[in-house]
This record gives sequence, structure tokens and C-alpha cells, in this order.
Amino acid sequence: LSTATLTYDSLRYGEIEDFPETSEPVWILGKQFSALTEKDEILADVTSRLWFTYRKNFQPIGGTGPTSDTGWGCMLRCGQMILGQALICSHLGRDWTWSPGQRQRAEYISILNAFIDKKDNYYSIHQIAQMGVGEGKSIGQWYGPNTVAQVLKKLAVFDSRSRLAVHVAMDNTVVIEEISEGACAASEEPREMNGDLEGACALAEEETALWKPLVLLIPLRLGLSDINEAYFEPLKQCFMMPQSLGVIGGKPNSAHYFIGFVGHELIYLDPHTTQLAVDPNEDSQFPDDSYHCQHPPCRMHICELDPSIAAGFFCQTEDDFDDWCNCMSLQRLTCIIHNIIFHFSLTDFSESDRLERFFDSEDEEFEILSL
Repeated sequence: LSTATLTYDSLRYGEIEDFPETSEPVWILGKQFSALTEKDEILADVTSRLWFTYRKNFQPIGGTGPTSDTGWGCMLRCGQMILGQALICSHLGRDWTWSPGQRQRAEYISILNAFIDKKDNYYSIHQIAQMGVGEGKSIGQWYGPNTVAQVLKKLAVFDSRSRLAVHVAMDNTVVIEEISEGACAASEEPREMNGDLEGACALAEEETALWKPLVLLIPLRLGLSDINEAYFEPLKQCFMMPQSLGVIGGKPNSAHYFIGFVGHELIYLDPHTTQLAVDPNEDSQFPDDSYHCQHPPCRMHICELDPSIAAGFFCQTEDDFDDWCNCMSLQRLTCIIHNIIFHFSLTDFSESDRLERFFDSEDEEFEILSL
């Protein structure tokens, strides 16, 4: 705690409310728990998520820019958390758990290093802030969910190790053909692995139809000034899907990373804690305790959520994506038109010009599935 500056008094560790004693199921990123009998398991699962917060005393962004993101970087940190969860799922699996005080696996260290606050790391605050300039955001300016999603999509292109296909679904629309084209990699040259070219070829053959692990980010607006109650249950169902990466959003100018729910309360990780920047040694080793939230997670009633969010999903294989499509249709969250899944927001029903962009053929047959 000595290295952290807690931004809000309500976040002081000793004052955070313990997890509730309730018979209602607890859902965290596609896994169900009991608050009565699995409280330790819940806390272990939450602690295992990567927790990115404000940092200070890092290298100046852009060489002469800010050395701390306190006050403006919360959505950027939430973007790091949702992408960090995707990398954990891809390289370590959803069931991986963090063991404090032990030497960590090389895959984990490699993932965490990608987010360390240095200008050359793939997903550092430096890279996100500077890439955001191309999205019309000056360094030090607050981001919305859509902006950070677009920035992460651009940065993932340079991460050849993880080979993620990041797709941002605009206008509440998921076009299956677009995703299939983006996630199915073209044939690649065999990659050398520890000098074993034959092993690299064998690995390539095992990759399912050359499918790249898919990170699907869907910016949504679930109301005008407040979230519409009609979206309470569909939003909670997103956390129940095995492909769930959670949701980034929160309140105006105060972003959170939502990872689950219990009853009508959303469970989230809060980035509004300022900690010292970490400087790894030559072996890329460093104390990682500050990258894991080791107290009960924060909660807020779903009605307090700002309607502007971005939901995330991870599909390791094409079968995972097919299963996700089936789940969305069965849960009546979508309108299916041949190879298009259309997600309705409150304004879609009156914006006929937007609909015409997708439904411009009189011969199209479609079925609208109500919430």
C-alpha cells in the first residue's frame, strides 16, 4: 500500500465492502460461483485478472509529455485490462490462476511486459496514448469505449507473437463474413521455435483452419442518458457466456472494467488508484503484486451504469465463434439476416437510414428477435 496513492477515499482497502452473503449465483467472465460456498474461489478468480491502474513516474509520453496518467487514463487502463484478459485466455487459458510470491510462468511474464509503461511495449500507456492521436484524441485527453477499442485494434497488428485478430463491430453490427476474413490467417512461412523448424511446421498444421484468436469488441449505447431497463438482463447474459471478456464503461469520465455480476450488482475492477511505475530488470522479472487486485472487488447497481459501453468476447477457435453466434441468437439479443447479426440499440428503431445501409435488398429474408 505504501507505493499506491488511492484516488478515492471509498477505495481504501479497509473500507471496501466484503462480498455479499447471497444465494444468487455469481458470474465472472463466463464462470459461475456460489457466494455462500465458494467465496475464496471468487476472490482468487478476481485476483487472477490483470489489474491496470493509474501509474506515475514513468517515461514521458512522446518524450516530453506526461509522466503520469492520473485523472485521464482510466479508460485506457480499462482497455488494457480487457485486452490483457484476452491474452491470458489465449496463452494460459481462462482457468489460469495467479500465485502470489512465486516465480511466474514465462507466458505470463511476456503478457504482463507488453503492458509495462515503456514506450516500446505493445500495449503500454505510451502506445495507446500516441495511437489515440490518430483517432482525434490528444495525449492526456479522456477516451470513450469506442476510441480505446479502435486503438487496441490498431496496436494488436504489431503483436506478431499473440497473432490476435481484433475486430471492432460498429453500428451495433457483427458481420460474420468480415470476422471470418479477418480471423482466418493467410498461409504463413514456418516460424522457427528454439531452432526447431520442423516443430514450427507441426504447430502450424495443428492450428484450426489457420484461425487467429479473435477479440471481438462491440461498442454499444444502451440508452440516452441512463441505461434502459430492457438491457439489464441481456447485459448480464453477456457475462455468462464462456467467451466473455467483460465490459468497459462506467460513469461519465470515470471508467471501470466490469467482469461479472451478482443479482443486480455489477462486479468491476477500478483503475482509479495511482501506483509507481514498474521497471523490470534485465530478465524481465519484477514484483507483480501491484498488477492484481487483492481485495474484494467493487460493485455497483446496474442502473448506475453509463449507457455508453463496449462489450468484449474472445474466441480461441472458429468453433468458439460459432458457439457465440448461437448463444446470441438463442438468448434473443440479435436479429439474424443470413450472415449478419444485427444488435439493436435504443435509437436503431427510428434511424431508418442506418437500417437501409444493411437491409437495402428487397429480397432479403430476416426475422427480428425481440428482447
